[in-house]
Amino acid sequence: MPTVLWFRRDLRLTDNPALAEAVGEARTTGGDVVGLYVLDPALWASAAPVRQAYLVRSLRALHDATGGRLVVRHGDPRTVVPAVCAETGARSVHVAASYEPYGRRRDDAVEELLAADGVGLRRTGSPYAVAPGRVLTRGGTPFQVFTPFRTAWLEHGWRSPAPLPDDVAWAALASDGLPDSPRTGARLPAAGEAAARDRWHAFLADGLADYPTDRDRPDLAGTSYLSPALKWGEIHPRTLLADLAVAVRSGSVPEESAATYRSELAWREFHADVLFHHPGAARRSLRTVVPDDAWATGRTEDALLAAWREGRTGYPMVDAGMRQLLATGWMHNRVRMLVASFLVKDLHVRWQRGAEHFMAHLVDGDVSQNQLNWQWVAGTGRDAAPYFRIFNPVTQGLKFDPDGAYVREWVPELRGITGKAVHEPWKLPGGAPGYPERVVDHAVERKASLEDFARGRG
Repeated sequence: MPTVLWFRRDLRLTDNPALAEAVGEARTTGGDVVGLYVLDPALWASAAPVRQAYLVRSLRALHDATGGRLVVRHGDPRTVVPAVCAETGARSVHVAASYEPYGRRRDDAVEELLAADGVGLRRTGSPYAVAPGRVLTRGGTPFQVFTPFRTAWLEHGWRSPAPLPDDVAWAALASDGLPDSPRTGARLPAAGEAAARDRWHAFLADGLADYPTDRDRPDLAGTSYLSPALKWGEIHPRTLLADLAVAVRSGSVPEESAATYRSELAWREFHADVLFHHPGAARRSLRTVVPDDAWATGRTEDALLAAWREGRTGYPMVDAGMRQLLATGWMHNRVRMLVASFLVKDLHVRWQRGAEHFMAHLVDGDVSQNQLNWQWVAGTGRDAAPYFRIFNPVTQGLKFDPDGAYVREWVPELRGITGKAVHEPWKLPGGAPGYPERVVDHAVERKASLEDFARGRG
């Protein structure tokens, strides 16, 4: 009797506990494994074109890894999954558990429909090293602050990577095929499990040692660039954590570097945990920090938002980040914090507008990471940066892009300006021809934000 493995955010074969469970059951019953991906129109329509394009490539790689046996069906999972079980006679569906709001509602609905037909939905594993909701305070409540969460997360630990089952017997079943990949113009990275593992192994060997310092430098290749792969589960964080431990024991990577990278993974899982406990945080601020009249509205908001989106604010480091996003579907994390701070605290535009733009363009767009990181910058989330922490776009550029290489790469109007002067083109005799004037004065808007914050506290 066959069993179904329903792929979602686990587009890989290695270290996939749900696959191991499906294979084990299929061997017991003498059946094959139906490798199923349901192209949910609700999720497809809400995804940015760059994520759609990347997903198509990732599914193509998974199709090849299954020997051409990946079954892609288009439609509502509540209809498609029970239909596949009826078609094949499968009595169980294996999945990695979902923890985001939409995924939880979908899975509960599918589980109820399957149960009516005598079919079980078996949840094994998750996209995280430690599943959301599992790490709690001693009082049994969710953590509100990251540092104690990380301590408890490290103490909790995680399972070893699941081995790849030998000789998986994939069932042959009719497939609706992959959708057409949208033309985005963005320079996307290679997709799929093999590409993700290659990228990780290269970074582990040649980039991780300098990670504590280089990760903040957008002018350097100082990050692993694994966020798209983690988004789609082409590689599991548990695999990364296991490899880090081996690298530290062998002496090839300093413990400080491994600890910094582990902390970034913990930060990702902290935000997944926050969204699990507060699903409304995807759209609503978890706390109010300034009065409602502090925000730009109407035509003023539209004009400021347009300048920010298009990378023509007149602040080179901000504009470089926004143009990198449009060109590649990705932005360096340090610059993400800067452009978010600039939108919220210099332009006085609500964080939700910025988060919406990011989700429309990021190849690694993930609800918990995107929304909660925006809330962190805006000062409205759990363990958020204080609202009075306001990034200075000039000093951030001078510190983290000291030679101006990042700015010159993404802002061609400024390529003729050498050195640090590229971060303050308005100070040059005659300015920078062809480059926009500053839309606001940072010093003035910083003062306004602090006054708004004081009013909000009052």
